Amino acid sequence: MALEAKRLRAIIGGSAGNLVEWYDWYAYTSLSLYFAASFFPKGDATAQLLGTSAVFAVGFFMRPIGAYVMGRYADSHGRKAGLAVSVGLMCAGSLMIAFVPDYGSIGLAAPIVLLLARMIQGLSVGGEYGASATYLSEMATRKNRGFWSSFQYVTLIGGQLTSLAVTLILQALLTKAQMEAFGWRIAFLLGAALALGVYVLRRRLAETASFEALAKDRPASGAAALWRAHPREFILVAIISAGGSLAFYAYTTYMQKFLANTAGFSIQAATGIMTAALVVFMLVQPLFGSLADRFGRKPMLLLFGVGCTLVSVPVFSALAATRDATAAFAIIMLPLLLLAAYTSISALIKAELFPTHIRALGVALPYALGNALFGGTAEFVALRFKQEHLESGFYWYVAIILAITTFCFWLLPETKRTSLISED
Repeated sequence: MALEAKRLRAIIGGSAGNLVEWYDWYAYTSLSLYFAASFFPKGDATAQLLGTSAVFAVGFFMRPIGAYVMGRYADSHGRKAGLAVSVGLMCAGSLMIAFVPDYGSIGLAAPIVLLLARMIQGLSVGGEYGASATYLSEMATRKNRGFWSSFQYVTLIGGQLTSLAVTLILQALLTKAQMEAFGWRIAFLLGAALALGVYVLRRRLAETASFEALAKDRPASGAAALWRAHPREFILVAIISAGGSLAFYAYTTYMQKFLANTAGFSIQAATGIMTAALVVFMLVQPLFGSLADRFGRKPMLLLFGVGCTLVSVPVFSALAATRDATAAFAIIMLPLLLLAAYTSISALIKAELFPTHIRALGVALPYALGNALFGGTAEFVALRFKQEHLESGFYWYVAIILAITTFCFWLLPETKRTSLISED
């Protein structure tokens, strides 16, 4: 009983930190309209937003670097240490954003500090995925690994929703002028405080039995060693992550813009539809994780791959012609429920493919590369198709990439049986 309580505390600690990490990451996008003028010269509001968007992009492409650095660190110093350093970096980045003086006070130093803070946060988020995926997978029992690992996406989506909720509360309590003057800093201070609390919690977590069982003369973790020993797994994880990330961003973050720009919903209506959809999407993750524990990982992956390949074009086409909010919500839930079959176990299947000494890096690095190349560019690709008056081309682009991803799912072993996480 004591062992189970210890395991439960560890899983809660690991997943709670993931929520805080993603809250801090998404707070930037939620509040950029308010702080853009603080960091860039007064004048053109569009230019100011472009400046904040460029800084966001730099942070996004720091994630593969964070995956490499933090993945090696977690493999060398332990999962608990990797989790603590990851959330510590996020705390530092949020504090820098909260306290940096504006452009009027320190000139060009203001956007430079913002850039450095966002780079630190990018390193943090890049490292968080591999460390938390590995920790949750190794801490869960063999029987319930799908269920417990699903909380990584529960907390990822929860962080996004928490960021939105904090923004809405601040908007309700403060005027627009107050939000631009100091209100946005409150959200980053809150994120830093939460991250500090999680840092203390993570320092007290138990280390996983998998890492503790490693011999002191274990093989070194590194990109070259990962590629030499596991090239097939590296490629499969990168492609799977590319397709999964593309679907996730297409059906969550980009979908809000699609509802407003193509379907013709107001921004408020589009936000309401997607908030409701994300809440349901978050809540069903443990259900699909449990189904993977019962029926295996591969059936869930193929359900997502085949299902979303087939429905992508019809779903986007139907939404483009929909003007009813209830109908739009129902249509969006179809691909999101199929996507949940993947997101609930996406971290677990990767962790089960790699041996302990290189697991954190094996999960993090190919994921970060696939995510950056296809997930991070999803919105750009969609908008370029729209700009060229070929918007349906994006629907087919998603379907084709998912068809390739489905083929890679077929090539995977059934990791419920072949898992390299051997202990219970």
